[in-house]
Amino acid sequence: MTSAHLSAGDAPPAPIPSRTQFVLEAIKHRILAGQLPPGTPLVETDLAGFFGVSKTPVREALKTLAGTGLVVMSQYKGATVREVDADMAREVYDVRLLLEPEALRRSVRRGAPLESAAAALERAAAAPDAAERSLANRDFHRALYADCGNPLLTRTLDGLRDQAALVSTVAWAADPSWATEAAEHADILRLARQGAADAAAGALHDHIESFVRRAVRATGASGRVAGETSGQDVGQASGQGSGHGSGQGSGRGVEGALA
Repeated sequence: MTSAHLSAGDAPPAPIPSRTQFVLEAIKHRILAGQLPPGTPLVETDLAGFFGVSKTPVREALKTLAGTGLVVMSQYKGATVREVDADMAREVYDVRLLLEPEALRRSVRRGAPLESAAAALERAAAAPDAAERSLANRDFHRALYADCGNPLLTRTLDGLRDQAALVSTVAWAADPSWATEAAEHADILRLARQGAADAAAGALHDHIESFVRRAVRATGASGRVAGETSGQDVGQASGQGSGHGSGQGSGRGVEGALA
């Protein structure tokens, strides 16, 4: 059959991988925006109904998010957004503190291009919401170490990105510090562009160290950040502009979101 004989009605449904990716990105965006707080149950039936998909892509998306550390899967409780406490903040940022400045030092010494880091800073400044700003922030940091010349080091830092972003979301909710961090990012990038590898690495070390202190205070103040606000209307979190699903759910976890 040629393309001339095809109509819109002949188009097959989107393959499961693309539906899984859509659901995954939608849930991730809402977690990083703080619209699905730590501890919020993620009920497969409700999410599938809202997004207008079967439970299979939802289940696969949740498994992927669990693998990156944003979601916790329990045999008895199902899936929930990962809770954040001071210990988690220390663990994640301790590894970043050990590895990321050295990765940047190596990138600068290799003469790695930094245009993508500059573009990420511009995106962060123009971001319409916290989630987009968080994603731009992640891209900035990755651009600093991506060309360090050690694929294992890059993959190790990549594996921390989602967990670090979750800690950041909680910390920023308690202590908004975007302006301070934007200025620090600009200074790090300036030094890196000048080829000052040690100075850039030192500035990055100080940047991460100061942020983890704020994060520990934010997450340690109440012991842990759980789903005290999970009663918020997650429908606002999930439904804005998506145009997907019926918006009706039946489970307890995110039923408010799907109303």
